Amino acid sequence: MSVLTKREARMRRHRRVRGKVAGTAERPRLVVFRSNRGISAQLIDDETRRTIASASWKGVADSGSKTEQANAVGKALADVAKKAGIDACVFDRAGYLYHGRVKALAEGAREGGLQF
Repeated sequence: MSVLTKREARMRRHRRVRGKVAGTAERPRLVVFRSNRGISAQLIDDETRRTIASASWKGVADSGSKTEQANAVGKALADVAKKAGIDACVFDRAGYLYHGRVKALAEGAREGGLQF
């Protein structure tokens, strides 16, 4: 029996979710990328393969805890999405567990006005 590494398990979960979740122009996919240093998010239209809006921890919140940074990134993404005329999206956690920074980003986006 082979044992998956953390990365392999996350990629397996991501592929499984991506088979079910797709973004459109009216309701794009909010995809999260989490690294050890920070977090970033994008709104993607999968039909045209274009990124509509994005936000990263680098330009938004350089200070505070990682969870606070994630919340600020979610709020910033919601602001950029509002300017682009988007108020609803589909959440794609990219295989990460809905916990900690990923959850904080989602809550920040909801506080900013995105619905998912």
